[in-house]
Amino acid sequence: MRLTIQKFSYRFAEQVLNSKLAIKQEIEDALMNSKIELANLSRPNFNKVLEGDFVSKNWRNQPAVFDEVGDPAARMDFMKERVGIEVEFGHSSFLGIDLLKFQVASYSGLDKIDVGVYIVTTREFQRTMKEKFKQNWEGSLSYEKVIKYLPHFKSAIQVPIYVIGINL
Repeated sequence: MRLTIQKFSYRFAEQVLNSKLAIKQEIEDALMNSKIELANLSRPNFNKVLEGDFVSKNWRNQPAVFDEVGDPAARMDFMKERVGIEVEFGHSSFLGIDLLKFQVASYSGLDKIDVGVYIVTTREFQRTMKEKFKQNWEGSLSYEKVIKYLPHFKSAIQVPIYVIGINL
């Protein structure tokens, strides 16, 4: 059994990423790395694996969304060459916060990213991890929920977002 990915392009995010093909490939390679051991893939462990992979490829880890002293301490998970990444294996209530980070980081005043990449897991992944590997992924935000809700935020979220659902 090996990890696969599903993709959803919001506001032409895939076209933007295709102009940075090496970056897109780095992201997809990290997510489908054959060295990832599924049996030990708890939420914290998966975050650590991805952090190690992205940092080794010179992605900035936990860059601040805002720059000024006294600004809120919001952080994105990774950033490189104007691509921001949020990995969300937590509760679905984080959806709005994560999407706002992308929007704020792309806003003309900050102008840090051209596209956001939102990495989540599919319902099938969550179910299989629980049933086959006894890993608790219950309550995690799902790919299906993100692609259902994202188009409803079209007036507020104008940055292109590439949603990736990790599946088995």
